Amino acid sequence: MATREPIGVVGTGYVGLVTAAGFAELGNEVWCIDIDAEKIERLRRGEIPIYEPGLADLVQKHRGRLHFSTDIADALEHARLLFVAVGTPPTYSGDPDLSAVRAVVASMPASDHHALIMKSTVPVGTGASIKRFFAEQGKGDFRYVSCPEFLKEGAAIEDFLSPDRVVVGDDGDWAGDAVVELYSPLEAPLVRTDIASAEMVKLAANAFLATKISFINEIANVCEETGADVIEVARGMGLDDRIGPKFLQAGIGFGGSCFPKDVLGLKQLAGNSGYHFQLLNAVIEVNELQKRRVISKLQKHLGTLIGKRIALLGLAFKPNTDDMREASSLVLSARLQADGATVVAYDPVADEEAAKLLPGVTLASDALAAVDGADAVVLVTEWQEFRDLDWSAVADGMGGTVLIDGRNALDPAAVRAAGLTYEGIGRG
Repeated sequence: MATREPIGVVGTGYVGLVTAAGFAELGNEVWCIDIDAEKIERLRRGEIPIYEPGLADLVQKHRGRLHFSTDIADALEHARLLFVAVGTPPTYSGDPDLSAVRAVVASMPASDHHALIMKSTVPVGTGASIKRFFAEQGKGDFRYVSCPEFLKEGAAIEDFLSPDRVVVGDDGDWAGDAVVELYSPLEAPLVRTDIASAEMVKLAANAFLATKISFINEIANVCEETGADVIEVARGMGLDDRIGPKFLQAGIGFGGSCFPKDVLGLKQLAGNSGYHFQLLNAVIEVNELQKRRVISKLQKHLGTLIGKRIALLGLAFKPNTDDMREASSLVLSARLQADGATVVAYDPVADEEAAKLLPGVTLASDALAAVDGADAVVLVTEWQEFRDLDWSAVADGMGGTVLIDGRNALDPAAVRAAGLTYEGIGRG
């Protein structure tokens, strides 16, 4: 095996840690930098601050190759390629907050042998403005590469080690060549292009997937009016290889750290450049309304929600993660409480994160404790342990009989056999 060059990774969140652990697995020494001293201390002790299947094992396996520090100089000293994986959360205007990215850029010295590799999701044009900044600061020889990440939370390690594609946007210089070389052992299809196009690939891909979800949710809503079953419809649609079966699961809408932010970010980017991206307005609106439709389903069965006890199964935005960013449970629990209901909830891993974000919600220690005495139960996140529940035990514990399957993840026959009233999304 050829010797692999050391790299730096700035930011130790989902993307940064997975990228660092993935490159360590490929044989690179990795210098991980974060301004959060407490987080770096925990990582040095081998504690992983996020839940991602397989990540803790991989970090443990390669502890000898992973170096954690709060000082960017450590990365600059050992590595010429610095991957930037800091957060770019949405601001009140809907544009991403690039302050963390700017701080990293500003901390770079003048150099003719270093490159910044942008992993963070940034608006199209960010690369151009960073290069302009470097030029103004007399750091024009510092190279820049856009290398967007396409990691799915819950399957991020696998996605890193066997990617659908690797996108490298650069100026056709040594830095782009070096990034291509870094990824070459993965033998993934390579899209090497200009920086702006690479930046757009990421936003466009996420906006398209979000559009697919909102589309099938609208079909589900029409199915409810017409007596069709959206699961059968999606099965028939998905076999068309131009459409494909993925992201055709109707439910209570998408959440997470990427789709809501990137769809809004692309809409704003278009607006800032004078183009009205009408389709994305609808995608966002459908997603907002989808979460609220659960409330009307509950009202249909229970009448007023005042004084009713509603149990939420699952809080994270999707299974196999503890990520609560833009989770449907946030909107749902707030709406339920505004309508006078008492909300009890349970999630296998996100409870610690959820406790900070869900004022007034009682967190139960397990699913059966959550449904105890509930007038209705809503499946919010399709964790495997909820699919495997003993429905007669659920029915015995509940005060009422209503079960809303917000992810169409359960077997309606099994739920009804236990004496419960089953309602899915778009199931006629």
